[in-house]
Amino acid sequence: MHLSVLVFGSGATWTPCAALARMPATPMRIEVQRMIKQAERDLVNARKNIGIEAYEVAAFLSEQGVEKLLKAYWMLVKSDAAPFTYSLTELGDALGVPKALRKHLVSLTGDYTMARYPDAANGVPYEVYDRETAETKVASAEAIVTWLRQQIRG
Repeated sequence: MHLSVLVFGSGATWTPCAALARMPATPMRIEVQRMIKQAERDLVNARKNIGIEAYEVAAFLSEQGVEKLLKAYWMLVKSDAAPFTYSLTELGDALGVPKALRKHLVSLTGDYTMARYPDAANGVPYEVYDRETAETKVASAEAIVTWLRQQIRG
């Protein structure tokens, strides 16, 4: 099965075919393909939400895109279901994300809850997040995603 997905922020596509080609044709392979496609869509939408000043949504979608790509990579390299966790740092550490990129995982991890819940954000999320914060979150996602794409391509 051939899979091409839109590259976050560029309009181009990439094909994670090498790693997927090595994976047996199983339900997990289909799940990996779906996770990659949705992750890329989340990241495209993160950038779009900055444009409509939905900064908390941009932060949340940045976190979600990275989480899904980390979990897809987990399934590829470990041939096992990804763990049930929302901790990007936990996933990244287990997958060998370089230390230079770990700060981006730390930056995004809390956005799973903070971007959605007033009690987690110590305020109303849409009032707490601003353009600069959202752009930083998207840039962090881009850094991690670039590395993950290289790993997934094989």
